[in-house]
Amino acid sequence: MQLAELNQRLADLGAKPRHIGRITRAWLLGKPLDTGTRHQKTENFLPLSVRQALPTLAGELDGLARLRSEHPGADGSARLLVELADKQMVESVLLPRDGLCISSQVGCAVGCVFCMTGKSGLLRQLSSAEMVAQVVLARRLRPVKKVVFMGMGEPAHNLDNVLEAIDLLGTEGGIGHRNLVFSTVGDPRVFERLPQQQVRPALALSLHTTDAELRRQLLPKAPRIDPEELVELGEAYARAIDYPIQYQWTLLRGINDSQQEMDNLLRLLKGKFAVLNLIPYNSLQDDEFQRPDGDRIVQMVRYLHSRGVLTKVRNSAGQDVDGGCGQLRARAAGLVVQRRSSPLADRT
Repeated sequence: MQLAELNQRLADLGAKPRHIGRITRAWLLGKPLDTGTRHQKTENFLPLSVRQALPTLAGELDGLARLRSEHPGADGSARLLVELADKQMVESVLLPRDGLCISSQVGCAVGCVFCMTGKSGLLRQLSSAEMVAQVVLARRLRPVKKVVFMGMGEPAHNLDNVLEAIDLLGTEGGIGHRNLVFSTVGDPRVFERLPQQQVRPALALSLHTTDAELRRQLLPKAPRIDPEELVELGEAYARAIDYPIQYQWTLLRGINDSQQEMDNLLRLLKGKFAVLNLIPYNSLQDDEFQRPDGDRIVQMVRYLHSRGVLTKVRNSAGQDVDGGCGQLRARAAGLVVQRRSSPLADRT
């Protein structure tokens, strides 16, 4: 189901725009669809034909995203394994401070070599309603005031549906525009479309390295945009919306944690309207990739921050439950990913 289809079904039942708006807002808040207001009961507002259809519609909407299992983390986060109507599964993450990370695809086609989701390939796109349904599900568990599209999938590969979901969340969903975060490996369509939207979200760009060739190895199916050009595109968008870009950098020991990378980051990001998020890799036992030692991470943050690049460490939620993106789904689906020697082994 797409969001436009939901609106059309209600209109066909005789709902006017004001009726559709109230029903949609109730759904987005995780409340019953027939929720009235303090001053006006539902039976005095919604047409009878609409009221009679709401139980069936509510069942369909609930079926868009059902909680399969919940995995609380020691950091206050909770990873959610979410089952869709066709029994496919995606992951959402309840974040500390009322945040939520949602998925935009089942699987992913970018094939990032350090990502479990990428190893499964792309199975299908999520509809705009399925993305919003993850927010609804989460709001029934705790408040959600920020939504980041950083879960399974590459949002740029499902752009129309993602933008439709962002538009609804940023209007009827009551989420501030800068509290909606579009995360992408970088795609020319993103930089064309986002500035034209009614709701212009914050942007997170997956950089991971300043070396164009290494980036092609780490993100084998990402658009061929060199890091320098990607930063320039990001800077233009940041200035347009007056909000800094987040550059994502998954830290891989011996691969992208060198002094040369740090110096190149200074060259690329110093003076830019940006925040660099260093994300220590969520290592598993016998994994082909490992995170740098804690002392090295501290050194990197101090080196970059003291030289003019705002740098933060952002640990992935759910590390204590082996809940890196795609891991819960892989275990639930019985997927076993064989360990293989890293194509980047000569860098270690």
